[in-house]
Amino acid sequence: MSRIDIDYLKGWEGKTQQAFDDMSPFKARALAAALNHEHLPEAGSELPNGWQWLYFLDTPSSVGTGVDGHPATGGFLPPSPLPRRMWGAGRVHHQRPVILGEPAEKTSRVELVDLKDGKSGTLLFVKVRHDINQGGQFCIKEEQNIIYRDMPTALARLPVGKAAPTDAEWSETLQPDPVLLFRFSALTYNAHRIHYDRDYAMHSEFYPGLVVHGPLLATLLSETLVRQFPGEWIRDFVFRAERPTFDGHPVQLCGKREGGTVSLWSVDHEGFIGMHATAVMGAQQ
Repeated sequence: MSRIDIDYLKGWEGKTQQAFDDMSPFKARALAAALNHEHLPEAGSELPNGWQWLYFLDTPSSVGTGVDGHPATGGFLPPSPLPRRMWGAGRVHHQRPVILGEPAEKTSRVELVDLKDGKSGTLLFVKVRHDINQGGQFCIKEEQNIIYRDMPTALARLPVGKAAPTDAEWSETLQPDPVLLFRFSALTYNAHRIHYDRDYAMHSEFYPGLVVHGPLLATLLSETLVRQFPGEWIRDFVFRAERPTFDGHPVQLCGKREGGTVSLWSVDHEGFIGMHATAVMGAQQ
């Protein structure tokens, strides 16, 4: 940890940036098609819960992109000396729907930069808050937790998994394939090669296959709520990545509801939780 100047990196706390988007329906239509929706969104439709990840995207140039496909840090995000990046957890509060085809703006702020020792070594945590407004009204607050760590130098065992609960009220099966992973990467301008470059994923970062995006798993879990409880509003959605999930094997999307709160989790082919989420259902404000 001594090689990382955490005081210097903490200088990024409080840093802000703004982004604007015309909220074109195309990206929402493309993801809906990739997820086999029967009806595709159009201008005037409400953006589905969680799909703000398709919009307000940074578009780094090739020069500003690292070997792994991630954009270089040191601009809005602190210049992490730890190269391996993952989206570890997130929290989304939906105040009111974002309408497709109407301009919106996002204000982002670095809330926290922290250094910790984990089971896999030194970890750098960066917490970012995003506020989305449209037509002068507040719509979405999102907190994103980004984790940086060292790149592996050899094949290593995956983290010990948490056994999935056995009391799910529903379970849906999906088999992520390279086409879905590529489309989600393209729609979110995510060039991290572990999601579409199998040779890189297996021989440079030593994964056993292509890695399913954490936000994609969160989106898939959120989608089960739409099917299970049509017409209800997802007010809050909190998710946490527990263990990497890979293509080539089926994934179970499970859930259980107690009152207005729903527990959700994905299960890999070994019976371990990949992503855990909690949703609070409620009326729009």
